Amino acid sequence: MSLGELLKELRGDEALRDAAKRMDITYSYLAMLERGKDRRTGNPIKPTPETLQRIANAYKCDYLKMVEMVDFSIYPSYNPALKEPFAHNLSLQQWYKSLPHCNEQDVEKLKIIWDIFHEGGDN
Repeated sequence: MSLGELLKELRGDEALRDAAKRMDITYSYLAMLERGKDRRTGNPIKPTPETLQRIANAYKCDYLKMVEMVDFSIYPSYNPALKEPFAHNLSLQQWYKSLPHCNEQDVEKLKIIWDIFHEGGDN
């Protein structure tokens, strides 16, 4: 399966414009990603890691699964070791990977805790 096919599948019946708005990208760019190429040039199109993260967040999809579908070696600043979250902190990485296995209420509690810490840093 290609990234474009996955994106079409994840979007389902949602309007292209609505999905793109949730991702904070243009609908024409999302359409190009779904097609897999730039319609003006015919060249393959690849999102940046940051854009891919936005898409993964919007669709609540596994970012690493999407990363595996895209060859980021075209970006000079890309470090392949960072395909894994928290590559330099194994205990944090294991904790992060366990999150999808938590129930929704536990994740909501973590979000509340995060919000409290985040707000505390603004004072």
